[in-house]
Amino acid sequence: MVETDRKRVDVTTGPIAPKLGRLAWPLVLGNLLQTVYNVADMFWVGRVSSEAVAAVSLMFPLSWMFVSTAMGITASTIALVSQHVGAGDDRQADRVVAQTILLTLAVSAVLAAVGFAARRELLWLIGARGQVFVEALAYIEVIFLALPFTFLFFAFRASLQGAGDTKTAMWLVLLSAGLNVVIDPFFVLGWGPFPAWGTFGAAVATFISRGAATAAGIYVLLRGGFGVQLRLDDLEPDLAILRKLVDIGYPATLDGWARSFAAVVMAGFVARFGATPTAAYGVGIRLMSITWSVAGAVGQATATGVGQNLGAGTPDRAARVTWIATAATMALLAAVAAVVFAFPAQAMRIFIDDPAVVAEGVVFLRVIAPFWAFFGGVMVIQGGFRGAGDTKVAMALSILSRWVFRVPVAIALAFAWTLTIPGIGVTLSGFGVGVEGIWWAFSTGAFLSFLVAVAWFRLGNWQEGVIDEGEEPGAGEGPAPMAGGETEGDAEFVDD
Repeated sequence: MVETDRKRVDVTTGPIAPKLGRLAWPLVLGNLLQTVYNVADMFWVGRVSSEAVAAVSLMFPLSWMFVSTAMGITASTIALVSQHVGAGDDRQADRVVAQTILLTLAVSAVLAAVGFAARRELLWLIGARGQVFVEALAYIEVIFLALPFTFLFFAFRASLQGAGDTKTAMWLVLLSAGLNVVIDPFFVLGWGPFPAWGTFGAAVATFISRGAATAAGIYVLLRGGFGVQLRLDDLEPDLAILRKLVDIGYPATLDGWARSFAAVVMAGFVARFGATPTAAYGVGIRLMSITWSVAGAVGQATATGVGQNLGAGTPDRAARVTWIATAATMALLAAVAAVVFAFPAQAMRIFIDDPAVVAEGVVFLRVIAPFWAFFGGVMVIQGGFRGAGDTKVAMALSILSRWVFRVPVAIALAFAWTLTIPGIGVTLSGFGVGVEGIWWAFSTGAFLSFLVAVAWFRLGNWQEGVIDEGEEPGAGEGPAPMAGGETEGDAEFVDD
């Protein structure tokens, strides 16, 4: 079978910064599009009833658990695909893609079946009652049926990203998010000939949009000529690859769960101080999430760049990819933070006009904005570890940042309490400074975790990669375009 040229960015040669930029901008746009996707259901459901809004809101913890599981699989896919592509072994990268699809189908089918069977118990467990329970049940039943589409969607994106084809991955997000936004009001509110299905309609729109993106992803991968290619012969289970996908992926899943639970805990801490700080916190986090979208996208691009260079046998260049990406991200976020720090009230008023909330938001932003660069720096360095397949370290950094540096500091600073340690008679006390102590906990956690991330990355233990010696450059059946000294232009994205 004759191989066609593949659309991808090769980070193993040429200037690093421009290559990272070409990888990152479609990911940034994709993350923003995903945000639109997530907001669309809430926007249209909000036109139905408050119970419908509460029902969709209650789905967040469950949805994040599923997304974290899918992200665990895709983290291992990015690491393996990028390293095989960097090694010039396109054939083995294609095998990883096929095994990723098998694994995502198996895991999502099991989760969907178990979740659907226990859907009533799950809703009761997370607090759905009365009409909220009815609305949530109508929503979740369809969402469970769509779960295989969701997992496959993440698998296709990760496969393309790992190969350096972030642009095609972005188009898949655009298709899914755009279609969902367009058809949501027809199914939710009953526009045109469609019935007004409320939350059930929002779930149906999600099912259709995810299904369309899945069909497009299958077409792209089967067609070839993109970052990777799906070959039907490779769909036979390969236990060695499947085991590697699980070994690399499960820490990323635990990472997502740890981040999700920490977010719930911190929101609970803030809620104890009343509605005004809670509202200010919600707006402040929304502002921060924009910067996190950028840093997360650069982190994904970094993972691809690190993986390609480890596969190509250039670990020093992989390190430079991470440091350049970290420095550029931190510089950008520092500039944005400086503007927000100078005009915090104006930033808050983009979302809310309540004077009390704006005043509390000013305090929030003045405390946290100077540390935005450190939040972003950690995310990019974690991307470097994930690209190397060292997902356990990325997980450890998330746990340190949230459960060692953030949550305990929030408890110590924000609340007034005393604790006497049995046996030694030492008494500890909280400072009780109020909700501002929680804001400082975020900043402290970001700064300390950044120091740990830098020190850990400098140790260089991640440089071995995760592909076996038998899978080094030249071991595959296909050509080796990425390691064969192509010119920079040969590895650029090519528009259809």
